[in-house]
Order: sequence, then structure tokens, then C-alpha cells
Amino acid sequence: MARVLILFAHPALHRSRVNLALMKAVQDLEDVTFVDLYEDYPNLHIDHQEEQERLLQHDTVVWQHPFYWYAAPAILKEWMDVVLEHGFAYGEGGTRLVGKKLMSAITTGGPEDAYRPEGTNRFTMRELLAPMDQTAYLCGMQYLEPFIIHGARQLTPAQIQEWAQRYRQRIEELRNDR
Repeated sequence: MARVLILFAHPALHRSRVNLALMKAVQDLEDVTFVDLYEDYPNLHIDHQEEQERLLQHDTVVWQHPFYWYAAPAILKEWMDVVLEHGFAYGEGGTRLVGKKLMSAITTGGPEDAYRPEGTNRFTMRELLAPMDQTAYLCGMQYLEPFIIHGARQLTPAQIQEWAQRYRQRIEELRNDR
């Protein structure tokens, strides 16, 4: 079994129905570590040594967050800047993450058809996630197909529960190395 680390970044969790349901769906899974970055680091002062140690203890990393202005929330970007150091994650001697897997788990406010060349956002989600893919590549990690939920604000409670079950299944597949 693979160990999965979910790094969760939502600055307004109290207003999120979907990310809250996703969080609850996976918190009890064996060999899955769930870390709420905003809860652990409310002042954005990331403990890079602790976070690097967490990375070394896991095989797969999941960045779970809402898609804010075509990027991750500030704390996840800060986490990347502080934790994925030269000499640790990339560059000379930076081979500690080679062979690990990385997946983005993202919610969007807009509908799926907004993320097409002819859509409102002009680009596909894969194009917009290129920086995440490149980060994985630079660190020698495999960037997996992202888990994306579009139109999160319009989902019914039943649809949210269905997505939460799909997310749990995807995390179980990662944990079971499938």
C-alpha cells in the first residue's frame, strides 16, 4: 500500500460545501494523512523541515484546493516556495521526491465548458494546471490526471455526496497503488 498525503488549502472552509464534503470523505482512510494547511499555519509561517519530513514519509501527494484566479490559494503557493527547496526537491542533490506521485484535486466555480479555448476562461484546465505539472516534473515526480469538480456552487447536496464518494474512491485507488 502507498501512503497518501493530502495537503488541503481552503482559506474560507466555513463557506465551502464541496471541499468540506471531500475532506470528510477521506479523513478516516488508513494510510492517508490529511493536513489542513490553513489550520496548521494560520500565519503562513510554514515549518519547512516538518513538511519535508512529511513528504518523505509518503508516496503520493495530493494538493486539494479551490481554483482561485487560475491558481492555488496563497498558503499552498507559500508551501511550495518554502518546502520544495533547491537541494531537496530539485537541483543539485535535490532528488528526495523522485518517483513520488502528485495529483491536484480542485474545485472550480465555473462550469466545465468555461474551461475550453472557446469558453470564458480561454484555456483548458490541463493548460491552466501546467505550473503544477511543471513543478512535479522539476521534482522528478509523476503528475497524475487531476481530480476536478466544476461548478461547485451549483451542485445539489446529492451531487456533492456523489462527488465526495468519487473522491474517496480516487484516494483509495492512489493508496492501493492503482
